[in-house]
This record gives sequence, C-alpha cells and structure tokens, in this order.
Amino acid sequence: MRLRLSNIRQSFGGNELFSIPEVTLQSGQAVHLHGANGTGKSTLMKIMAGLQTPTKGTVERLFNAGVKPNRQAVIYLHQQTYLFDTHVRANVEYGLKLRRENNPDKVDEALQWAQLDHIQKRAAHHLSGGERQRLALARALVLDPQIILLDEPSSNLDGSSRERIQSMLVDLQKKGTGYLLACHQNTLTSACCDQHWYLEEGKLRVD
Repeated sequence: MRLRLSNIRQSFGGNELFSIPEVTLQSGQAVHLHGANGTGKSTLMKIMAGLQTPTKGTVERLFNAGVKPNRQAVIYLHQQTYLFDTHVRANVEYGLKLRRENNPDKVDEALQWAQLDHIQKRAAHHLSGGERQRLALARALVLDPQIILLDEPSSNLDGSSRERIQSMLVDLQKKGTGYLLACHQNTLTSACCDQHWYLEEGKLRVD
C-alpha cells in the first residue's frame, strides 16, 4: 500500500502551518519525522490518517492489486495513549468487535507479541507508561494495518521500555507494516528508520 499526499496545505486562522507539494509513505517503510514543537508534526499525521481534513490537497490510499481496502489500513497512535476503562485483553479485542470479528487466537498472538499476555486481565489504567504503549501497538496490530503513525511513542519512557518499543517496531517492519515515527530528537527507536522527513518552516524535506 502507498499513502500519497498531493498539494497538501494546512492553515489556521489565515496563517499557513505547512505546504507539501507531494510525499509518499508505503508499507514496509520506516520513517522518522523530525520537527520542533509547533511545526505541525501531529497535524500532518492526523491528515495522513484521515482524522483531519487539510485546508487544501488530497490524501490517497493506493492498495496493491488483490489487496482488499481496509478502513484501518492507516492507524494513528496519539502521544497520550488513550485506553478504554477495562482490562488489557478487552482493549485489544475492541477494534475487532467493532468490525464483528471474533478471533481469540489473533488477540492471543498480539498480546504475546507485546509481552502483555501475563497481565491480560489487569485493568488498563494500572499499566506503566511502557506497558500502555505496548498495548496501543497490540491493539493496532490486530487490525492488520499497512501503516502505523506514532506520535512521540518514546517520550517519558525509561531505557528498558524504549528498547522494547524499538524491538516491536523493527518486528512490525519485518512483517511488512510501515511506520512513521514523529519525535523532535534522535532516539534508539528513530535510529532504525531508513528514511528521514524534516518539517521545518512550513516545508517538508525528505532524505
């Protein structure tokens, strides 16, 4: 799958935040989105995920031949992880239930992948910061996304938690899932990315 942005412009109150002629993100890619606070990283990711409509421009989801379009093909994970007020397993099951899919084996696999299977009945609000991020990734994984957009996933995490998140993202890429990682500093996780986007002074530069 390719996610293509064309002639994107975002303005607030008549002031232009950024203007992007064209950029493409595809499944299997690992991209680090650089940018200082206030440059519009989160806004850009929400536009890419279809959660926000740009002032101008188009966002296209181009699926490979034979691949069934999936509403959850692109998933955005907020910086402040939102979890439902229930236990860990129910959080992972939630998206599947919405699309009326009963697949306990798939839930088991996601919990094991995130190393949360031993605490699957624990209330989500009792999780640590690292556990919450891993749960968010597990909840995304069961929906078979092509691309995951992560907004500052390593902020306020200790070294061990960052290493686990890094390992999970590397594994996602091996599975063929692409991801865009937004953070304004270089981290162990961003060091694994094979492309870098720089959002500066309203423009996006790709290296």
